[in-house]
Amino acid sequence: MNASVAAIEQRDPTTSGHSFRVADLCVDLAQSVSASNITRLRNTRFTEPEVRELKYAALLHDFGKVGVRESVLVKEKKLSAGSLENIQYRILLAKERLRSSTLSQQLSLYRNGKFSESDFQAYDQKLLSEVAMLDEFFEAIKEVNEPSILNQDNRTMLDQISGYRLGTQGEELAIITKEEFDLLSIAKGSLSPAERKEIESHVVHTQNFLNHIPWTKEFANVPTIAGAHHEKLDGTGYPYGMKEDQIPLPSKIMTICDIYDALTASDRPYKPAMNNEKAIDILVSEASRGQLDGDLVKIFIEAKVFQVISGKEYSSSAAASASFSNHPCDPELHDHSHAE
Repeated sequence: MNASVAAIEQRDPTTSGHSFRVADLCVDLAQSVSASNITRLRNTRFTEPEVRELKYAALLHDFGKVGVRESVLVKEKKLSAGSLENIQYRILLAKERLRSSTLSQQLSLYRNGKFSESDFQAYDQKLLSEVAMLDEFFEAIKEVNEPSILNQDNRTMLDQISGYRLGTQGEELAIITKEEFDLLSIAKGSLSPAERKEIESHVVHTQNFLNHIPWTKEFANVPTIAGAHHEKLDGTGYPYGMKEDQIPLPSKIMTICDIYDALTASDRPYKPAMNNEKAIDILVSEASRGQLDGDLVKIFIEAKVFQVISGKEYSSSAAASASFSNHPCDPELHDHSHAE
């Protein structure tokens, strides 16, 4: 277990501590469910082995990331590494070709005896206008390269950039390639459909890996619990599109904890950390849309489960030590309580 968690942390250092935080949140939420009086969950009581089973599943829920390319796993922008620099080079090349073409046309006028100051100024103004347009193109590309929502104005500009061709020196020069255009056209976030599929595949990799571990009988459900942590009650989750009655309760718990930590984590290179209130609003919103278990979200909020990770340091070595030597269900330890 320790070696496996260490492998996850080393594979994706940008999410260091995520597995440990999710595990602590899961344990606290499971214990809060056992103590709750919500009618539907009144008879739900997690035993110590069941809580430990959930914790193991949470610690290893992202192990499948070892099967995802690093360039996709930590992708911050829409364009892949080096693409923006290539585009900038093409724009610089286009500017030089425009300047060369302008000088050539002006020289031709002079040689043909058609020298006119106004004509020369017209060529200069046209050059300045086209160079300014290329600068505008690059600024727009930098803006749409951010993992934000693509608005209509940016989409229109992107179409204009895609259609731009500079025909000089016997060849056409495009500013962006078809592949770059497709990436910049991503409506939300930084991942293309193919990259998103690859990210989503980590769940299948996780379950396949966990199925190879000879779990004892009391922990036999670890692969199933971890394999369903991205499923949603309405069937819109992945990888299997499971519905509410098909998703194990421990997986429903893990889904809430995983989403909360992903939203509030400060170590993600592709997004800023979200404050607690906004993250809870999103959990409530997803519950209202029938994607998350509303009762579990209610318990998460009312029991202030999120406080269990508040202010705690989660470095890989320290968290691993704490996770395995100080399990909250170990008999010799005091009862698990909320941080505040």
